[in-house]
Amino acid sequence: MKLLQGKVAVITGASRGIGRAIALRFAAEGANIAFSDLNYDDNCIALEKELAALGVKGKGYASDASSFEASEKFIDEVVKDFGTVDILVNNAGITRDQLLMRMSETDWDLVIKVNLKSAFNLTKAVQKIMLKTRSGSIINMSSVVGVSGNAGQSNYSASKAGLIGFTKSIAQELGSRNIRCNAIAPGFIETDMTAKLPDDIRTEWIKGIPLRRGGKPEDVANTCVFLASDLSSYVSGQVINVCGGMLM
Repeated sequence: MKLLQGKVAVITGASRGIGRAIALRFAAEGANIAFSDLNYDDNCIALEKELAALGVKGKGYASDASSFEASEKFIDEVVKDFGTVDILVNNAGITRDQLLMRMSETDWDLVIKVNLKSAFNLTKAVQKIMLKTRSGSIINMSSVVGVSGNAGQSNYSASKAGLIGFTKSIAQELGSRNIRCNAIAPGFIETDMTAKLPDDIRTEWIKGIPLRRGGKPEDVANTCVFLASDLSSYVSGQVINVCGGMLM
């Protein structure tokens, strides 16, 4: 039997990159997938087709994860379409990198809103469902820079560090109802986001990775499968670094 057979997973920011890899990996393990992105575009349509080809139900929704009202509406629609929510992956995220002296208040606020507040919005919306079923797995996508910090990313690092504190608090609040909450801290993962980095910066980053390579979105997705499934039934409140040894 597949590890996530018949489960319903909600994944935010899933039309590409890490989120897309998680959706496909979950589907390969038998999960039905409800995913969201800010806009319902060609990427969403393509992902729906790929999920259907894997023999599961998959549906994309246009939803702003940083909006409390939109997030509640999204989860209500998911429950109407899928019946329940067993797994939540808070994956939506953006960057607005800049040294603090040049960073605008707008760039600070937007990154905190999309990366951190979205996890509050979605977790609050799904907890009432999981509390009723007395089961669930919540996975928050943090980052190694949420642990170590990084020059030029004070907004991003703060949002990802906030997710770690949020993860540990929710694990304590909901653990007695058999609801687990964990975080993943990816390192240098080859995505559209990291592809924008200059070659010299990419080279320096890879030099600092013991495995001497960047990770793939599938590396993060495989860790998500572990945390979403019963393989990790006694794992909660943890942060798993998926970084090739970049952070120890």
